[in-house]
Amino acid sequence: MTIYNFSAGPAVLPHEVLQQAREELLDWHGSGMSVMEMSHRGKEFISIAADAEKDLRELLSIPANYKVLFLQGGAHLQFSMIPLNLLRGKTSADYVNTGEWSKKAIGEAKKFCNVNVVANNSDKNCTYVPAFNTWKCDANAAYLHYTPNETIGGVEFNWVPQTAAVPLVADMSSNILSRQIDVSKFGLIYAGAQKNVGPAGLTLVIVRDDLIGEAAAGTPTMLDYKTHADNESMYNTPPTFAIYMAGLVFQWLKKNGGIAAMEKNNIAKAKLLYDAIDASNGFYNCPVNQADRSRMNVPFTLKDAALDGDFLKQADARGLLQLKGHRSVGGMRASIYNAMPLAGVQALVNFMGEFAKQHG
Repeated sequence: MTIYNFSAGPAVLPHEVLQQAREELLDWHGSGMSVMEMSHRGKEFISIAADAEKDLRELLSIPANYKVLFLQGGAHLQFSMIPLNLLRGKTSADYVNTGEWSKKAIGEAKKFCNVNVVANNSDKNCTYVPAFNTWKCDANAAYLHYTPNETIGGVEFNWVPQTAAVPLVADMSSNILSRQIDVSKFGLIYAGAQKNVGPAGLTLVIVRDDLIGEAAAGTPTMLDYKTHADNESMYNTPPTFAIYMAGLVFQWLKKNGGIAAMEKNNIAKAKLLYDAIDASNGFYNCPVNQADRSRMNVPFTLKDAALDGDFLKQADARGLLQLKGHRSVGGMRASIYNAMPLAGVQALVNFMGEFAKQHG
């Protein structure tokens, strides 16, 4: 039986990547060492990290005036590092609230500055993206922070806010590398790796050079972007195996058509699943505004929540795993990141159709 893992993160990795990691696990390229055993300052690992950065820059067409940092601490640590580094003497920052991850970022930022919530979708249970012409932005804000894809609620921006001279900051933890973006429109992009890049433990930060070097007084050394930029992400021991795995994923992406091909695949997968939900005559329902539905995380409910347990039990028996929705939302959630094949989504859709007939 083929297993399809719909977990929101840590999430499915490309089968070919796992195969390669297994083959290289005990002896990386004749070095006689596993990557997990290598010194992060040895020539072997330095080459791994350099190749990973090079491939990421190529995939996203990252301009030369941006640093790529391989950090730890997940998005949660970035919620603190961003205000510490980007306030640069100012006292307020703009934030967009579109769901649980936005709320967490806002809560942390309030410890360091005044937070101006420029838009908020909580009036409709965080199920839509507020129209840009309703945002109450501050032209003097230190930066504007938003979450392009809310992993829990399944709301995704299909456009990039225009912030003029105010640096735009984006938490792309759950949709980085899934669609084409223009990095030059952003001051800083960050992403936990465990959804669309690799295993847990690595955090990517792509930050424009002019935003580095003005951290607030008293900022701990490890929370200053300049510390990591000056030391090529090796001020301390980095998450070496996670960087190696991310590098393999970057190579896999390049071999399979890059971001353009991934975006095409992701559109097709999302359409297949949403069409099945919408054609179910109300047996399944996605609460998210249709224009703002995520390509990565698809939440849905059954017409009767009493059926949830049976749905999950039968899905597991079919090899369709990790479909239970987040505890704060309930229902179901299918995360269909880059590594989820179209066949996996088709298998889920087939099962959903059979289950609906069984209980309709």
